[in-house]
Amino acid sequence: MNYRKDKYGNDISILGYGCMRFSKKAGRIDLKKTNREIMTAFRNGVNYFDTAYVYPGSEAALGKILSHHHIREKVYIATKLPHYLIKSTEGMEKCFEEQKKRLQTNYIDYYLMHMLTDVKTWQRLKELGIVEWLEQKKKSGEIHQIGFSYHGNSDMFCQLVDAYDWDFCQIQYNYMDEHSQAGRKGLHYANKKGLPVIIMEPLRGGKLVNRLPEKAKRIFAHYPVKHTPAQWALRWLWNQPEVTCVLSGMNSVEMVKDNVKTASSVSVGEFGPKEEAMLQKVVKAINAKMKVGCTGCSYCMPCPKNVDIPGTFAAYNRLYSEGKAAAFTEYFMCTAMRKTSSAASNCVQCGLCETHCPQHLAIREELKNSARHLEGPLYKAGRKIVQLMKAY
Repeated sequence: MNYRKDKYGNDISILGYGCMRFSKKAGRIDLKKTNREIMTAFRNGVNYFDTAYVYPGSEAALGKILSHHHIREKVYIATKLPHYLIKSTEGMEKCFEEQKKRLQTNYIDYYLMHMLTDVKTWQRLKELGIVEWLEQKKKSGEIHQIGFSYHGNSDMFCQLVDAYDWDFCQIQYNYMDEHSQAGRKGLHYANKKGLPVIIMEPLRGGKLVNRLPEKAKRIFAHYPVKHTPAQWALRWLWNQPEVTCVLSGMNSVEMVKDNVKTASSVSVGEFGPKEEAMLQKVVKAINAKMKVGCTGCSYCMPCPKNVDIPGTFAAYNRLYSEGKAAAFTEYFMCTAMRKTSSAASNCVQCGLCETHCPQHLAIREELKNSARHLEGPLYKAGRKIVQLMKAY
């Protein structure tokens, strides 16, 4: 296993265990199967395990397995505060105590603000007293490092990086999201600020393996160097020294062993111009199914009505490349979960964005199409619930 340093010099395995997708049996986490997978990862050098308060049963399962094998002190646990459910410091404390109980530990190594979407949301948390609460937990040793996970565009990500003295951050990043979400721009910005970057969705929830178009599969198959699509995606990430750890939601022993093998054999710089060119052909083959030719450059931003234009188009394209569930989830997180809505339907057709678009896209028309397809009854109901929670 290869390792990279965190902010304080600790060795973090470049392959992290994403604990959101543990296998289930009869509606519950299959502890026996999950135990085999986690212990296979641990015995092969994986030492970073990422869970969250809102992952059903995940924290408790992880805590039980680590405690049973007496390896809590030998690994790093990352979990997340569901700030969108928090209304007071008492709420923070109650949630944190429950997490420690679930995880059977008296401290958390890496504690994240879960899905921190914008600076206004962070400001709300500051007004609730979160900075003082976090500093007290850090002083007591109950939290070792503080970070945030993020879904959204790169400009807002960079603003959040500057909003607090974070110890690390977590972003969605893969070869399809190189210039969307936080993107390469965000990755490099965080790195320059001295922040380790944890990567989530390296395979877009498996879509860069299981739902590749045939043309993309052929490009991989005909390349002289033979790797599976998953191996190519992971190697592309680990080729970048700014990436500290890549999370994989492994739910089979075979998957664990394959990812460990890749993580043990990669090195920075192994991707040359030929490999990059091949992967760009794959990206082009995937993008052929997309509706809007947005590159995520963000020249159209900021929108005077707060519309997240690149985020909207990324979700709209995802609708055609990966299906409704993936598109809706991304769109909801990037628009409705924010302190101020950044939905496509906020557009007033001013056209300012189109004057700056280097691709000369019909942005106003495509925003209408995006809203029509992504802001159905389920989205509207969810947004109302979020608004009520924020007002409570």
